[in-house]
Amino acid sequence: MNYTNTISGWGNFPRLNTEYRLASKASEFADYLHQRKTLIPRGLGRSYADQAINPDGITINCNYLNKYIDFDPIGGILDCEAGVSLDDIISTFAPLGWFPFICPGTKFVTIGGAIANDIHGKAHHVDGSFVNCVLSFDCLLADGSVKTCSRTQHSDLFWASFGGLGLLGIILKATIQLRKIDTTFFKQKSIVAKNLDALLDAIDEADQNYNYSVAWIDSMAKGKHLGTGVLTIGNSAELTDLPQQLSSNPLIIGKKSKLSLPFYFPEFALNAFTVKILNQVIHYTQSHGSELIHYEKFFFPLDAIHDWNKGYGKRGFIQYQFVIPLEQGRKNIRTILEKIANSDCVPFLNVLKKFGAQQGLLSFPFEGYTFAIDFPITLALANFTKQLDKMVLDFGGRIYLGKDAMLDKPMFYAMYPDAEKWKAIKHTYDPDIKFSSSLAKRIGLV
Repeated sequence: MNYTNTISGWGNFPRLNTEYRLASKASEFADYLHQRKTLIPRGLGRSYADQAINPDGITINCNYLNKYIDFDPIGGILDCEAGVSLDDIISTFAPLGWFPFICPGTKFVTIGGAIANDIHGKAHHVDGSFVNCVLSFDCLLADGSVKTCSRTQHSDLFWASFGGLGLLGIILKATIQLRKIDTTFFKQKSIVAKNLDALLDAIDEADQNYNYSVAWIDSMAKGKHLGTGVLTIGNSAELTDLPQQLSSNPLIIGKKSKLSLPFYFPEFALNAFTVKILNQVIHYTQSHGSELIHYEKFFFPLDAIHDWNKGYGKRGFIQYQFVIPLEQGRKNIRTILEKIANSDCVPFLNVLKKFGAQQGLLSFPFEGYTFAIDFPITLALANFTKQLDKMVLDFGGRIYLGKDAMLDKPMFYAMYPDAEKWKAIKHTYDPDIKFSSSLAKRIGLV
C-alpha cells in the first residue's frame, strides 16, 4: 500500500509530507532499495519530531514486521522481528515470568525503534540503555545485503546503530535478553522535596538502594521553592511482598485501555493558570502513590490515555530533554530551571533523572542529570530553545536526538563529539546515502 501522507512524530510537530509505504516482509524492503529514492524506517511513531520522516523520499512503516521467531524459556532470550513492540512482549511473556529489560515511558515502542533511539528508562544508573539487552540484530543495508551485527560481528555497525536513528539500514530482527520476574508489581516510595537541593540529595541517596528513580518538578516554582517536586523510587516486588489477594496471580498483565483523548485541546487552554492546576494535581498524585503498584502505573502511566498528545493542541509540542555532567550539575540545573521558570514558554511536564555511564557513538545518555520538559509550540519557542541549547552546551551537555525537533547542525556537532566517527561508519555501509530523514538533514548527518 503506497500513498503520500502528512505525518508527524508524537509531538505533532513538525508535520511533513512523505511517500508513505507499508512493508511486512524483508523482500518488500529490498524492493524499495532499487528505487531512486532515499528511505527511512518508521515504527509506532513515538519519537517526538522528525526522526522517522523522510519528506524527500520514502517513509516505510515497519510495524507489520512483528512476528516472534524463537524464545528460550530457560534463559529468557527472545528472537523477534523488529516491528514487535514492548507491549507485545509484555502481553506474551510477562505471564511466563519475563519482562523487557529496559522500559521507557511508553510500551508502544518497537524493537527497531528501541535500537534506533537506544532508549533508556528510570533505571539507567543501574541497567544502562537498550544496547545492554540486545545480543545481536540483522540489518538490511543499502547494497541489499543483510548483516548480522553483534559485539563481535560487524561491531562498528552494531554500536553505531544504537542512537543511529535508522540511518544505517533497516533492522529486520533482533535477539534480546528479557528480565526474569516473580511478579508484575513494584514496591515504590514517594519523597516530597521542598527545593532543588533537597530533591537532588534525595536522588543521590536513593541511588544506593533503589533501581528505579524519577522525579517530577513543579515547573512554576521560583525563588527558594525552585525545584520543588516529588521523587518516586522503587524496586521489583517479590512474591513475599504481595498481599494475599494478589499473590494468587502475581504475573497479571494490564488490560487494554479504552480511554482516549478524542479531540485536540484548544490553544487557549494551554496557559500558566492551567499549568498551575496541573502541577497541584500531579504533586498530590505523585506524593500519595501506593506503596505497591502494578507495572502499568509504575512504568507507563501516560499509556492509560490513548492520543494524550492531543492535549497540547493542534500546534503540537516538543519534549526538550538534555543531560549535563554531575560536576557542577546542581548549580547548572538551577540556572536552567530559573531560565525556564522566568520565560514566556510555559512548560507543562518536567521530569528529572540521573544517568549512569555513556555507551555508543550517538547514544544520548552519559553520567549526569537528565531533565525532560514538554513545551507547547509557540512563536517564541524556537528562539528560546536555541538559548537553552547554548546553556546546555556551555555546561558540557547535549540534547536527546530521539526527541529533538529544533537542534541545528553546528550545535549538534558541538554536543556530539563522536559524530564524525559515526559518519565514517555511515559512509562505509551507506556511501550513496540511501537512508535519510528530515532530522538527519537538519543536523547534518547526511
